[in-house]
Amino acid sequence: MATRVRSLTGWGRTAPTTATVIDGTAVDAIVSAVREAGRRGVIARGLGRSYGDAAQNAGGVVIDMTALNRVHSLDVDAATVDLDAGVSLDRLLRMVVPHGLWVPVLPGTRHVTVGGAIAADIHGGNHHTEGSFANHVLSMDLLLADGTIVTLTPDGSGSELFWATTGGMGFTGIVLRATLRLKRVESTYFKTDVERAANLDELMDKLSENDDRYTYSKAWFDSVSTGSRMGRGTLFRASMASREDLPPKLRRDPLRFDATSLGTVPDVFPSGMLNRVTAAAFNEFYFRVNRPQQGAIQNLTSFYHILDVANDWNRVYGPQGFLQYQFVVPFGQESVVRKTMEVISSSGHLSCLNVLKRFGAGNQGPLSFPMPGWTLAVDMPVRTGLGALCQQLDDLVLQAGGRLYLAKDSRLTAETFAAMYPRLDEWKHVRSKADPTHLFTSDLSRRLDL
Repeated sequence: MATRVRSLTGWGRTAPTTATVIDGTAVDAIVSAVREAGRRGVIARGLGRSYGDAAQNAGGVVIDMTALNRVHSLDVDAATVDLDAGVSLDRLLRMVVPHGLWVPVLPGTRHVTVGGAIAADIHGGNHHTEGSFANHVLSMDLLLADGTIVTLTPDGSGSELFWATTGGMGFTGIVLRATLRLKRVESTYFKTDVERAANLDELMDKLSENDDRYTYSKAWFDSVSTGSRMGRGTLFRASMASREDLPPKLRRDPLRFDATSLGTVPDVFPSGMLNRVTAAAFNEFYFRVNRPQQGAIQNLTSFYHILDVANDWNRVYGPQGFLQYQFVVPFGQESVVRKTMEVISSSGHLSCLNVLKRFGAGNQGPLSFPMPGWTLAVDMPVRTGLGALCQQLDDLVLQAGGRLYLAKDSRLTAETFAAMYPRLDEWKHVRSKADPTHLFTSDLSRRLDL
């Protein structure tokens, strides 16, 4: 069992802290690490794709789960898979796709672990049709603070702990293993409709129309333009293509896993690369290059995981890093979405990676992020004044009955967090029964007073 002291950050590369990192190569080693963790506690870490401090533990222990990555069984007939929590969604896809199976919920990257997907209860562009990741977890093995391992299901005697773990950011225990329900597909391609919208109002109107016709639905928007063009954007809506939808060339191998990687971004970019000139140029280019089309056949990379083309793309933001701000507000609060766009556009802070989506019904998880409504996400480089801008946005979101996504958060206060998650006390009660001494802790949990 390898042990080393490391400085860790989230994907945003902000607020580094140092912890003792232990490689979770086997279940026995992970159990021992938990039992021997000191007063600063322990937290599990996957591939480090939470944007903030969720998988950091200053002065404590962090268990790297990526070595616990065995797939125990794949039942093609039942469309289920039993696997370790350290298996990445990329590896899982590559294994199941040849059998005509698909992971029902994918976030914007394949490079997250199953354990991380459960802890953050990740969502994708198909939340309005498939829900979030926890909806497809049939069971999980959870390591508790006393070193025992319990098997939980969504409807069994341990269902309270199951739902507290999904979205619980690792604070109820360490997910060691899970059984997932998969989805049957005829191809790995998407049949896609692309539309443009001249401004935010038109973009939201179009997203609201005929949404039930598509399995996947998302929109990119321009956060730099102001006035009559504020929020102009492009809609991408799709369903999985059938074999007959494909052109003859692709029809010969409809289950080909086409996910190109062009290499790794070097760590040479200075801060300030994203400024008003470069951001405006990118927004104009992206708006123009995605031309309207109907029924276009796209692979996983071009439709869904465009950022996975370049490894370590977060380095583009420079050494100071960046912050992703993602919130959801209920339907009926469209004016708040517009107001946040106005505030961002006039703030001088810039973003190019902007996404607007509609969520469907949430699940039973007290800390699960999605709820019926509008979710908006923007990536902004860290610079002076960003904290004040985010505080202003927090106030708008909170007044609208919305909340922020913990997997993306890096600066929310404990008071605001508690106000945004009305079932927090319910979650704390379940967590305290599973971990009465709060052994499972992180920089995030300390910041939020959990």
